[in-house]
Amino acid sequence: MPRTTARFDTLAAARGWEGEARNGAARSAPRAAAEPMDIETLFGQHTFGLAEMRGRLPKQVYRAILRTLEHGDPLDPSVADVVALAMKEWALEKGASHFTHWFQPLTGSTAEKHDSFITPNEGGGAVAEFNGKELIQGEPDASSFPSGGLRATFEARGYTAWDPTSPAFIVETGAGCYLSIPTAFASWTGEALDTKIPLLRSMNALATQARRALELFGVRDARVTATCGPEQEFFLIDQEFFYRRPDLVTTGRTLIGARPPRGQELEDHYFGSIPDRVLAFMMEVERELYRLGVPVKTRHNEVAPGQFEMAPIYENANLAADHQQLMMITLRKVAPRFGLAALLHEKPFAGVNGSGKHLNWSLGTESQNLLEPGDTPHENMQFLFFCTAVLRAVDRHQDLIRASVAHAGNDHRLGANEAPPAIISVFLGTQLTDVLEQIERAGTATESKQGGLLGLGSPVLPHLPQHAGDRNRTSPFAFTGNKFEFRAPGSSQSVSFPATVLNTIMAESLDELSTALDAELAKGVSFEDALRRLIAEEVRRVKRIVFNGDGYSQEWQDEAARRGLLNLRTTLDALETLPSDKNRALFEKYGVLTHRELESRHEIALDQYFKTVNIEGETTADMAGTMILPAAVRYLNDLVAAADRTRTLGVETRGLTRTVQIVNELVDEMRDALDALVAQNAELGGETVHSKAYHVRDNVVPAMLRVRAAADRLEKVVPDDYWPLPTYRDMLFVK
Repeated sequence: MPRTTARFDTLAAARGWEGEARNGAARSAPRAAAEPMDIETLFGQHTFGLAEMRGRLPKQVYRAILRTLEHGDPLDPSVADVVALAMKEWALEKGASHFTHWFQPLTGSTAEKHDSFITPNEGGGAVAEFNGKELIQGEPDASSFPSGGLRATFEARGYTAWDPTSPAFIVETGAGCYLSIPTAFASWTGEALDTKIPLLRSMNALATQARRALELFGVRDARVTATCGPEQEFFLIDQEFFYRRPDLVTTGRTLIGARPPRGQELEDHYFGSIPDRVLAFMMEVERELYRLGVPVKTRHNEVAPGQFEMAPIYENANLAADHQQLMMITLRKVAPRFGLAALLHEKPFAGVNGSGKHLNWSLGTESQNLLEPGDTPHENMQFLFFCTAVLRAVDRHQDLIRASVAHAGNDHRLGANEAPPAIISVFLGTQLTDVLEQIERAGTATESKQGGLLGLGSPVLPHLPQHAGDRNRTSPFAFTGNKFEFRAPGSSQSVSFPATVLNTIMAESLDELSTALDAELAKGVSFEDALRRLIAEEVRRVKRIVFNGDGYSQEWQDEAARRGLLNLRTTLDALETLPSDKNRALFEKYGVLTHRELESRHEIALDQYFKTVNIEGETTADMAGTMILPAAVRYLNDLVAAADRTRTLGVETRGLTRTVQIVNELVDEMRDALDALVAQNAELGGETVHSKAYHVRDNVVPAMLRVRAAADRLEKVVPDDYWPLPTYRDMLFVK
């Protein structure tokens, strides 16, 4: 009888990776890890950035581009032909044969349509051409992208529009390279069909209101920019295992799989020595990202076995969002060169930590970070004003912040003992909390707690500057020195919509606080008195949102309920709040999303939730019915045959008989659970996407869990050479 030999897969994966043949096909040898990396030479090598523009464009054209980049001035269309010519020549020198408008539709990923530079000429030959019109505008078919009702299927016209604030770049492949031009994506009617347009609108709204606030502090003509630095967590497994797991290939996570005897409980993986193959992979990723101008800074082992993290330096929020997409693309693209697969799902493995994408967010001018408290934050009234504005924004828009990270993958980690809870709160730390408590009590603060120096008890070790407060890993929105770290976004998610939400709610907060100050100043109240009074009033009003304790505890769940904070546990709970009158008014007031655009996002999010869980349900049923159940039946058949033979010989077989009973009971359990899941998969839940989404949450997900429970118990008793899937033990620890 044929059997699967998973253990041989494990041995093959463990043997090595450098240029070895695997399953009859030689792997492409990765770049030697020892090759020197000259970062200064590499960085931006494949981007048409300011350095290239300065060298290739006429001075007046370069200055026009610079005014657009630095001051947001509209770009004169007359310069487009000049820029296009220079960009084409640069791309041809790099070996590019095609160009594409690179955009980010509402799928959460990127899209592109390639066009050749080649144009036939009258002599029967061809020339390379690329003009300003082709640079500024493209026209991909918009009918097959998610629109949430903004466009009917038969209405196909859509436009891509050049974003000059994000540099064009060269994409290298094994067969050649092409020029990618970051663009916005809109419908024929002008409505945003992507994540970039709302993000750019929100950045403009925030800059406008921040400039207005700064003028009250005597700061004139400041250029304010929202900045982001999204950390990226991911898992790496051997490619051998990835392609033998239909659930990983189809859904990005394991739908079946028993916990191994060892997981992360020894706490020895976090910040441990990076395995050689993983380090070589990371260095290759860094090399490619440096060429693309992505300022990746950090790499390390994460908490779970097989889990890692890479993170960039902070950038303009729009550029950071583009670079975050490039990082995800590069992780997936480079991994196969090293015989690996990069898993970006929020929860690829049950029982160990999932992956997030901590979005570090701030705002600043050319000369200062507006969320920098300084050494004496109690005296820094400008900082206290902006910090209070953040607290006010988070308190008022808990629902919108939670909805910005609501999707099926994130339901597996939010609220677990590894990620922030679904309750939105703000961690400020000891120092700032004390300052705000002083303001609440007395209307002003007179001192700031200082950290001092930390002695380590040995004369050979230096005294370390000690921060005035600790950090809190359980907070969804934590102040971390000069920025806020939004820890709830999922690892597979685009950061554009969370950043859009943070920018917009901050714009509203600054607008309303500035208006309140203006009203007091009009009454003849001094600016200092009006400011202190306003901050004190707001601190008393929003203090409920500040929580510095353990966000994982049941006590916090109870306390949050007493404070009146929202606890939107699942994606659908959160999405129900998205199209509310409050949120619609917010986005429309600041020109970020029209009511139709907001409703389309709600519709798309529901549809994506339904389709994601539906695919998972069908995949679970398929694997259980065609892989797990047959393997268990084969084993049961062999057990029964062995029991029959021993009875014929008159041998007592209590252990064998008991094993037959156990396996038979589990096969029955699996069969019953599988039948129930198949029935729920067939029942799609109605005609509307709303009812379908609730059906899969309330019926398909529980049915999947019952199938998984039966399969995972079977995995514990079915021999390894019968089991058709690589196990957690294989995938998490073979590196």
